Amino acid sequence: MTQTTPTRRPWRLPMVPRDAGEPHRVATPLELFFDLCFVTAVAQAAAHLHHALSEGHIGHGLVAYLMVFFAIWWAWMNFTWFASAYDTDDTVYRLATLVQIAGALTLAAGVPRAFDENDYRLITYGYVIMRLAGVFQWLRAARSDPPRRRTDLAYAAGIALVQLGWVIRLLLPDAWSVPSFLVLVVAELLVPILAERRSMTPWHPHHIAERYGLFTLIVLGESVLAAMVAVQSAFDTGHNSTLISLAAAGIVIVFSIWWLYFDRPAHDLLTSLRRALIWGYGHYLIFASLAALGAGLAVSVDYDVHVAHLSGVAAGYAVAVPVAVFLFMCWALHVYPLQRGPVLVAYPVAAALILATPFTPAPVHATAAVMVALVATTTVAKS
Repeated sequence: MTQTTPTRRPWRLPMVPRDAGEPHRVATPLELFFDLCFVTAVAQAAAHLHHALSEGHIGHGLVAYLMVFFAIWWAWMNFTWFASAYDTDDTVYRLATLVQIAGALTLAAGVPRAFDENDYRLITYGYVIMRLAGVFQWLRAARSDPPRRRTDLAYAAGIALVQLGWVIRLLLPDAWSVPSFLVLVVAELLVPILAERRSMTPWHPHHIAERYGLFTLIVLGESVLAAMVAVQSAFDTGHNSTLISLAAAGIVIVFSIWWLYFDRPAHDLLTSLRRALIWGYGHYLIFASLAALGAGLAVSVDYDVHVAHLSGVAAGYAVAVPVAVFLFMCWALHVYPLQRGPVLVAYPVAAALILATPFTPAPVHATAAVMVALVATTTVAKS
């Protein structure tokens, strides 16, 4: 009987670029583990948005949520695109990724302070940990990939400079919090645009589309959890019929969102740097809206059991706005570039109808009905 000697993992390999046309490219176990650890940050952001909305602190809750979610999304996105181009899977690469995961967990731990005390120190520390580990990876790539060395060094320098800005922001007065945040967001978004102009990194369209689809499933999980909590609350509070009906409507909305997002392959859209950046950046609103939908469904539960401190219309908008934002962005990124015919009009019409549902007696159920009609329209149009 022949015994096979296990292959030893190399400590350090040259970080040569991956083949952008590599067949059967799929997410690695490390990438899936990275996503799993980001679940905690998404869950923290959605949970605190739920509590802020339910308590009637709508403005503060939305601003804090959008700021926190940007840090979550941007760190995830940068790792995803880098790994698509330069995943060597050697020991050093794995260790650097684990450092980034530790930063994500630190960021998640800082979410309560950001919402409750407007204290972004722990979030910033976690974010900087993730991003500086990314700088190390870009420097490795610059050393091993001479044709793209200027691009890789531009990424490393740009990211490091912006991280210095995030640390300096902690020293600014509270009145400068939002303006300085917006300035630094613009700076973060400009780094890939400016760096990739030198020489485009070899990201893999199929791999990127799969990674974004996996993160979509993660944020949809928040809505599935909210529907489950509605059923649990139904039996705990005695509001059985009301909350079970609400949970069913919520599940229908989630199923419809899944259907619409995965209705067509996304990799066909990633045909140029410009299109890839628009598609990739636009997903901030898709991811944020889907996680916010989970918070909105939880607010609807609170309203139906009479513990929410907001009006029925406001509670309805906690669901309607995220769904409408998702539909608009899905239309802009997935439908408008390729689709023609009635479907091209159906998405905006459905979004407009959903924004009117809070004025109906059952806004979540009305939203579910519109989503089912939209799914039916897209299905018929493809047949």
